[in-house]
Amino acid sequence: MIDLLVNLDVDDLDKAARFYSAVFGLRVGRRLGAVGLEMLGCSSPIYLLKRSATPPAETTSQPRTYQRHWTPVHLDFVVDELESVVERAVLAGGFLEKP
Repeated sequence: MIDLLVNLDVDDLDKAARFYSAVFGLRVGRRLGAVGLEMLGCSSPIYLLKRSATPPAETTSQPRTYQRHWTPVHLDFVVDELESVVERAVLAGGFLEKP
């Protein structure tokens, strides 16, 4: 079996950690200095990484962009009851794009 690690670039590590804790009950695992932290409580760890202005790879000069869906990767959380999770997400600072 292959281990899966999920990495999310975020503006504010502590704010993102509070959000994922409040909405999904995740907890902070390891801290990676000022550049990242590990969130535990899913089937795969989620690593919150401080956004960077650096290129995504050394082989490209294209800068990182952070518009919605800048990457084909997205997360789907499986929950038992959608409405209560949506409510918690909005209360934690999430944005409901469409009901």
